[in-house]
Amino acid sequence: MKLLHTSDWHLGHRLHEQSQFEEQSLFLTWLHEYIIDNEIEILLISGDIFDNGTPSSQSLKLYYDFLVQLTKTNCNHIVIIGGNHDSPGTLNAPKELLNALSIKVVGKASEDIKDEVFKLNSNSEEIIIAAIPYLRDQDIRKAVAGEAFDEITERYKKALTKHYTEIAEYCDSIKSKNTPIIAMGHLFAAGGSVSESEQNIYVGNLGHIGAQDFPKTFDYIALGHLHRAQTVGGVSHIRYCGSPYILSFSEINSDKKILVIETKGKDISSIEEFVIPQFRVVIRVTGNLKSCIIQLGVISSNSYQLKPWVEVVLDNEANANMGYAEIHKAADVLDLEILKVTLKNQRNTMGLEQLIHDSKKIKALSPIDVFKLKCEEQNFNLDENEEIMDAFSEILNKVREY
Repeated sequence: MKLLHTSDWHLGHRLHEQSQFEEQSLFLTWLHEYIIDNEIEILLISGDIFDNGTPSSQSLKLYYDFLVQLTKTNCNHIVIIGGNHDSPGTLNAPKELLNALSIKVVGKASEDIKDEVFKLNSNSEEIIIAAIPYLRDQDIRKAVAGEAFDEITERYKKALTKHYTEIAEYCDSIKSKNTPIIAMGHLFAAGGSVSESEQNIYVGNLGHIGAQDFPKTFDYIALGHLHRAQTVGGVSHIRYCGSPYILSFSEINSDKKILVIETKGKDISSIEEFVIPQFRVVIRVTGNLKSCIIQLGVISSNSYQLKPWVEVVLDNEANANMGYAEIHKAADVLDLEILKVTLKNQRNTMGLEQLIHDSKKIKALSPIDVFKLKCEEQNFNLDENEEIMDAFSEILNKVREY
């Protein structure tokens, strides 16, 4: 049996205010063709299908069109879990209808863990999929009055591990002799490599579990949340597949991948990575002003013919504003788009109030960046008060749920 692991589509995502609809459409077309050509029987989508909890009609259409088209192929089952960016209500709303099309959806933690486990059959072979969505604090941990932050952290981690353990025990109880068990999850696993486009589910220690915390019952664990393809703790069967296209300039040197898992009887016979085509040229040029302008002149599109997007990193120029102006002037006659211009090793000494007056610069900042700037202005040392950063990150993720 062949399964394909993908995640973190972030449909609706914009890179520095530029819509990524074109590469999202191209990816889903490519994925559809790949599934047909390689006879994939089960598709696993490990969360963050959408970039936010209120996806546009354009993003929803892209999602549903893909699912419907896939039901007409050799892919017998699709299993989807919610991520921290997804609205459980949006994902779960059509779940009964999608279930009739052999599409299983788990948007949020269920009251009965049995609702997160599916025994699937494909070409006379059986497999169990434990579809564990992003586990929100309020879904798995009961609040205790007067509880200290460290206690909340430890109790959440225990509740998270307990949920995976109970799922594993239930899977064990229903499996046949030759049935492999695959788990899906959306979380930050300790030791993972992050990029600028990711908001950790929590920072510090809250919610961070390691490879040793996952039950041994699972033959493969298909994770979502981190945008670079990687194993967890060097364990080959616990993997992130990463996002399918670049979501920040920090990802430009990383291949984007899907993972194909093949089973034989109860065993995983192979786990293979396949590189996804780069649908748009996204590139960073560095150097002095003259060198960067020369480099811009030789950038061209690829076979997909989308306009290249560029970040320019200038060596510290005596007159930074003049450098910015010259770069944009040079780009005006080229078939590319400059999305970002920065100075090499530049320290951001600009105050928050000044940034707010410059809409382009403030849009480049994440909420975490703004919070850090405000703390800096107030002379509050976050390095010595990590629990405050944890608390802010937790609040931010709860706000995004609504």
